[in-house]
Amino acid sequence: MKKAIIIQARIGSTRMPGKILLPFFGDETILSIILSRLISSFPDIPVVVATSADSANDPLASEAVRLGAICFRGDENDVLSRFLGAAEMIGAEAIIRVCSDNPFLSAEAVAREFQALESPISPDYVGFWVNDRPNILTHHGFYPEGVTVEALRKVCALTRESLYHEHVTNFIYTHPDLFKILWLSPDPALNGRNDLRLTIDTPDDFEAARRIYGEMISDEIPLTIANVVNHIDSADPELIESMKCQIDRNSK
Repeated sequence: MKKAIIIQARIGSTRMPGKILLPFFGDETILSIILSRLISSFPDIPVVVATSADSANDPLASEAVRLGAICFRGDENDVLSRFLGAAEMIGAEAIIRVCSDNPFLSAEAVAREFQALESPISPDYVGFWVNDRPNILTHHGFYPEGVTVEALRKVCALTRESLYHEHVTNFIYTHPDLFKILWLSPDPALNGRNDLRLTIDTPDDFEAARRIYGEMISDEIPLTIANVVNHIDSADPELIESMKCQIDRNSK
């Protein structure tokens, strides 16, 4: 099974345009952090940044290539077709889908999903079941999704509804009767933790994540999920309260 990692990314964002190319820690951006982690962890697997053909994304495309990724450009709104185009360009049969606004993405979780995709049950989709919901519906920002390219083609054949073409995997995990889905167990540190938000949509998210990342890197604390959760818990209570406010305002 030929595998690839595809990162969904674009410059445009209603709440915080250009967030993934802004200075995050020293000279690093969120994009450079994610790409460095993935390319170093999976040197034999293609890493593709899938952005849109809109000229506003030209700087993003250039930066992705400079950082060592492959760039694919497709439809702005039909993200499903963009992912299929990226996968087919490199002949991938299974992909890990990564959101570009998650600087704490777990490389270990990526490896677990790749392994699960090649398990004997041959799942169409692999995700983490976190506190009674799919990881993509949480605010944690640690976990990606694994899916076969054939499953994405099946979604295209079954529906033209814009919701399912904007949100790449939504049709799959909401139709378990049509797809073989495998849920993995999350890190125990996340049990019951619906108060954590490390995905970045707003300036408040950006500043909170930048603070946590900077403190942990400066103190040479490995960015494991358990360590990140422990670090947040040891910070001042206002940090958690800020995260709770952002979760309420940006509920999924």
